[in-house]
Amino acid sequence: MNGIGDEPKDFIKLSEEKLSADAVSALVISPCCGAVSLFIGTTRNNFDGRRVKQLEYEAYAPMVEVEIKKICTNIRLKWPSVKHIAIHHRLGTVPISEASVIVAISSPHRAESLDAVQYCINTLKATVPIWKKEVYEEEYSWKENKECFWAKTVK
Repeated sequence: MNGIGDEPKDFIKLSEEKLSADAVSALVISPCCGAVSLFIGTTRNNFDGRRVKQLEYEAYAPMVEVEIKKICTNIRLKWPSVKHIAIHHRLGTVPISEASVIVAISSPHRAESLDAVQYCINTLKATVPIWKKEVYEEEYSWKENKECFWAKTVK
């Protein structure tokens, strides 16, 4: 448990292990905060009418960590009352219904943490170089995030 005098912390983790919403939430809880907002992105079983078996994620971890740290810095500039930020992203195979990304943010009041979580996941999908392979029943396809800025510039 974090004390009132604790400095704000960022918890960034890339892992091939199953992600835990409870563990990520526990990282950001603080006695000076009345809100913890959480986003959990899970693997769904379909895309464009096709049955998805699983997703596979790849990333160059040092570059990903730099980009996620930029997101954390920007969150703190936009919402100075945000206390702690946790962003965990799974790499490797992510089965149907399991989490591929969990974002948790604490703040004294809910508005800031809710807004910051939405900004965080949208920015992560648009700027962080994590590649996703959708594995279908008969084939697979590498996917770029539609929000991804480099996909719009390279055609």
